[in-house]
Amino acid sequence: MKKSAKGIGLAIIGAGRVGLFRGEVAARHPAVEWIGIAEINPERAKLVADKVGADFVTSDYRELLRRPEVNAVIIATDEHLHVDPIMAAVERGVPMLIEKPLATDLAESARVLQAIEAAGIDAVVGYTQRFRRKWLSAKEKVRVGALGDVTLVTSRAFMNRLVAIDNYKRTDDPSTISPMVISGTHALDIVMWYMEEKTPVEVYARSVDKVLGPEYGGIDATAGMIMFSDGSVYHLNISWALPVTWPGAVYSLEVGINGTDGVITIDDTHRDIVMAVSAPQSEGYAPDQRRLVDFLGSYPPGDMALGELRGPMREETDSWLNRVSLGLPTQAATAAEAHRNLMLTKALDLSAKLKRPVQLPLEPELGLAAA
Repeated sequence: MKKSAKGIGLAIIGAGRVGLFRGEVAARHPAVEWIGIAEINPERAKLVADKVGADFVTSDYRELLRRPEVNAVIIATDEHLHVDPIMAAVERGVPMLIEKPLATDLAESARVLQAIEAAGIDAVVGYTQRFRRKWLSAKEKVRVGALGDVTLVTSRAFMNRLVAIDNYKRTDDPSTISPMVISGTHALDIVMWYMEEKTPVEVYARSVDKVLGPEYGGIDATAGMIMFSDGSVYHLNISWALPVTWPGAVYSLEVGINGTDGVITIDDTHRDIVMAVSAPQSEGYAPDQRRLVDFLGSYPPGDMALGELRGPMREETDSWLNRVSLGLPTQAATAAEAHRNLMLTKALDLSAKLKRPVQLPLEPELGLAAA
């Protein structure tokens, strides 16, 4: 840890939901001395700039990155628009917090990772679930060997289809996104974080597309297995096609971790706080007037309370700012881990498409076949 904090001049590229969340947290951090925003929508740029007290606003991220004040960057554009601003920030040589994924294309992700590593840049990726207390407590038990050798992990993720519809509406090429690549990657990252000393060697999966396929050309759900070199197995499934009236604003997740000496089961379905109302409360990722019942706490960034974001995204953002300013270590996902996660989700999608097992690691050019 550094003895004195380094002042931060923060560039936020993309002022959507996440850009606003992280910007408001940054505005309250004592090391942040300057905030600049790049956002192509002028009305949104003004709204977010006013909320975070931005010192500079532009529609051009390159103009923002040329500012001498900038010494740290948050990349918060749409998922399919990460590559160009990341590469520009690499040229500037500043630490980054990048929303997942590095790219939606495996070859592009490999190119971005190579550039980050060649430049020696401290880049972390926003896998916010790592900052939820329940996942941290389970991580510690796995890390110290309380379960012995982990042999089987299962995860089940249920998601309201509003998330999927929003994603498919924001892309011109639905083949580049899938429930695995966009959302299943969060549960996968947690499990791979728990099994970090194990090497995945093969995947097998199947998908269905009866709801989102006809209207959006998308995928409803994928179920699969990841096999490891030591014989352990990870069985996972995700559906992001649940009805709009499903009470989960985003996630309902369950994980089971079996080892030779113990087991941990984790209920992250958020059924402990249920709200039912007469008028919609605009909860979650994509508010909808038809939703009158909600599992509170199921929105991954956290919850707004007393005018501030509370929960994992606040802790993750504060942790990263401390990392930049004070040199403190964090549990944030590295760029290499993010690329591995994309490789695994692309391999699962490819297996589902080909209806046969796929060997790992998946080469970037084969990732195109998953589309």
